[in-house]
Amino acid sequence: MNVSFEKFHGTGNDFVIVDASVCVPNRAGFAREACDRADGIGADGVLFLALEPNYRPPRVVMTLVQPDGSTAEMCGNGARCAAVWAAEQADADEVMIDTLAGTRYASIDDEGATIEMGAPDFSPDGVPLAQDEPLVQKEIGGYEVTAVNTGVPHAVIFVDDVESVDIERDAPPIRHAEMFPEGANVTFASQRDGGFDQRTFERGVEGETQSCGTGAVAIAAVARRLGITEEREISVSPPGGDLEVALGERYATLSGPVETEFEGRVRISTAGRLDLEA
Repeated sequence: MNVSFEKFHGTGNDFVIVDASVCVPNRAGFAREACDRADGIGADGVLFLALEPNYRPPRVVMTLVQPDGSTAEMCGNGARCAAVWAAEQADADEVMIDTLAGTRYASIDDEGATIEMGAPDFSPDGVPLAQDEPLVQKEIGGYEVTAVNTGVPHAVIFVDDVESVDIERDAPPIRHAEMFPEGANVTFASQRDGGFDQRTFERGVEGETQSCGTGAVAIAAVARRLGITEEREISVSPPGGDLEVALGERYATLSGPVETEFEGRVRISTAGRLDLEA
């Protein structure tokens, strides 16, 4: 069978988008092959999007399947890409996105998309944690870690210079620490004039990504909690570009650019392999 796709990215966090009306029997297997940067399309995940255009504003159901075949509850940049895709399909400038972490409102403009990210959750059950109190600046893997859920769990670590961190060596022991029974994304941040620099090792990708929207929100939330900043509008810069986080009374928002890369088709063979057609 043939499957059409589009490729989007938000500050370098890239996704293969497939219309969910197309039957893909093995989504996990499809994602593992499609995300392969050597032999597949290459991406940080596959977004299966089901558009419901008759709602006002239009709604889109988002399922993110990661390169390891797992399904993520939420993805900030993925949701922003989904919002732009849905808005283009429905000729709208605002959409509602149904995710496993809840329904999120998004607005779209010429620069990209802004999406509600929910309220950062530091509670042990919300992260979740293998202890009965919040995890705030506790040593894990040689770093002081603070844990927060911003749609997915994050272990946030402030360092003097994110560029000096050997992330492929240092992040996995924290990502798999017993403290995090469901695992965690590991996000390093360093303060700079006007905001924070960011690097994130993503659970499910099992490596560093060029950007992580939930990680940007996590940095802002933890920086506020620790008193590192009093600002409510915070600029966060992962390697792929700049993101803006606003911490409101009830929820955070994430803003940044979204770009369309290309479109094409893949053929799924009877053996389940993907063959690129265009």
